[in-house]
Amino acid sequence: MKTTAAVAFDAEKPLTITELEIDEPRAGEARIRMVASGVCHTDAIVRDQWYPTPLPAVLGHEGAGVVEAVGPGVTTVEVGDHVLLSFNHCGTCANCSSGKPTYCASFFGDNFGGRRADGSTSYTHDGVAVSSHFFGQSSFAHYANVPVNSMVRVPKSAPLEILAPLGCGIQTGAGAVLNVLQPPAGTSFAVFGAGAVGLSGLMAAKIANCTTIIAVDVHDSRLELAKSLGATHTVNAAKVDVIEAIAAITGGGVNYALETTGVPAVFSNMTKCLAPRGHAVVVGAAAIGTNANFDIGSLLPMGITVQFVVEGDSVPSQFIPALVEMHEKGLFPFDRLVKTYPFADINKAFEDSAAGVTLKPVVVF
Repeated sequence: MKTTAAVAFDAEKPLTITELEIDEPRAGEARIRMVASGVCHTDAIVRDQWYPTPLPAVLGHEGAGVVEAVGPGVTTVEVGDHVLLSFNHCGTCANCSSGKPTYCASFFGDNFGGRRADGSTSYTHDGVAVSSHFFGQSSFAHYANVPVNSMVRVPKSAPLEILAPLGCGIQTGAGAVLNVLQPPAGTSFAVFGAGAVGLSGLMAAKIANCTTIIAVDVHDSRLELAKSLGATHTVNAAKVDVIEAIAAITGGGVNYALETTGVPAVFSNMTKCLAPRGHAVVVGAAAIGTNANFDIGSLLPMGITVQFVVEGDSVPSQFIPALVEMHEKGLFPFDRLVKTYPFADINKAFEDSAAGVTLKPVVVF
């Protein structure tokens, strides 16, 4: 059958909305009619070929939609189910079996390879293969064939156009705090980068009852939003020395930190802002080969922990419903980060995200 999709044909160029052929769902897959999809920084850096997903490709990895058909052997979802889509994982390797699917043995190939395990793609354009199954889904298309391991069922009353970003960016920030840092009540927390991922982490720190919550960014508008979401202090890194400012706020260093920018200088500064035995998590993506400095002489006596984390160490089938429940109770108002765009305006959504105009764009089909 045919479907309309936004295709990345060339690196660093806008997506092209065009008609593709989509094949039938295979064993372990279901065809999803997309209702909405978040636009994430990872989509942009893969479009620009920081990561080597073969082009042309249908990107998109924060999809939300309705099951239209199921492939052979599928029993966990049925036609008519409403689902949120997250990363793909095999479900059987040692890490998946021990509750750490974000470190699946086949994670990179399953999420960035642009192909099924047998080398096939769901999409073709004039007989030429187009990469599919980006994060198991390729949600920048009206229809996608998606492995069931990427799906999380939600109630049919759930607002899919709001919940779509939970599949990646929002769960990454919140999960980094609630699943990995797990800050005790009364401790201090700083987030470096007050975008959608960072502000999700900030809201999670508030849920965890941190009493000093610091947002660091270079945009005053984002810092004002951070205050309204729970920040007790803000630091504009373009105007003041971040290390000195955080030392003054905390009395010597912050207990827990989240780095979301992927910028080497920000990473290095963050390590110097930690208190003795402080714990930092890094989730900001950077181009392969990007290096950042550790001041070994100064940091060694501090006993700090710096941990690199994928997708907030989340088990999506458990964590996403928990985030939905927290949102319903008013504890996690991530919808304040969301701005919706018609699918036809997907390139505008990318532009607004890159410019900082919109924190979390969501395209609606």
